[in-house]
Amino acid sequence: MKILIAGATGLIGARVCLMLASEGHRIVALSRSPKKAIDLAADETHKWEPEAGPPPIESLKEVDAIIHLAGEPVVARRWGDAQKKRIRDSRVISTRNLVEGISSIEPRPSVFVCASAVGFYGDRGDERLDEGLPSGQGFLSDVCREWEAEAARAAEASIRTVQVRTGVVLSTEGGALKRMLPAFKSGIAGRLGDGRQWFPWIHLADIAGIFRHAILTPSLEGPVNGVAPGIVTNAGFTGELARALHRPAFLPVPAFALRLLMGEMADVLLASQRAMPKAALESGYSFEYPNLTPALENLLAEKKAG
Repeated sequence: MKILIAGATGLIGARVCLMLASEGHRIVALSRSPKKAIDLAADETHKWEPEAGPPPIESLKEVDAIIHLAGEPVVARRWGDAQKKRIRDSRVISTRNLVEGISSIEPRPSVFVCASAVGFYGDRGDERLDEGLPSGQGFLSDVCREWEAEAARAAEASIRTVQVRTGVVLSTEGGALKRMLPAFKSGIAGRLGDGRQWFPWIHLADIAGIFRHAILTPSLEGPVNGVAPGIVTNAGFTGELARALHRPAFLPVPAFALRLLMGEMADVLLASQRAMPKAALESGYSFEYPNLTPALENLLAEKKAG
């Protein structure tokens, strides 16, 4: 297959490129900065400014499948009006422009897989969240709802469409775990708030695997929770990571301190989303790392070996 990947230089995108290329698929990468894509496992690279308009028409020719992963990191910097606009536009407008591009060509790709996030559900306490439930409230819920609605326009053009609601992707190459490790290794980490909020994590290998599964599984469409089955609370995650590093974790960060430090963005860390991968499991996806302890052991062993 010829597969186009937007956001190919990101943490998930680079792993998806490598996974699919190793299986013999031809990869077309879209990136704001093609120079950053030089080390990707891609056959072609095209420059694309996602908020400016559709991708170059030559990048879309004879593409069989599209994966859209582009988006401003949610916790890159403190939220103000300008940053919240960047977060929204980098997802909603980029998806609108990409769908406009693929809807205007012939032949069209057979499948469009677009990232979303478990932030769709908002703060839901202990409620078990599968893909059939409505969105929650708050800024990220609003963004995800608009984001998925733009992706769904591809289905109107008779393109099978999947929205992968990603959880917290664990990798020592980037993302949340990489940022956590220095504090945990120093023994100055602890739970966030009361620690009872559910922490919907997933190993990098499995989130890449779910995107691959979405492309190759014709029966799969609509939202898919990109989270591991073995979900834990924030306190549970903190304890497991501390044990894996053989370090204490006795310095909890109170909710009020997080909000003082991070403002509204603290809600990302304090919200509880007990998301379950119902659609992935029912469609036949087999998790390589369904439980947290083996996932952390693998990631930390990889880091040590590296």
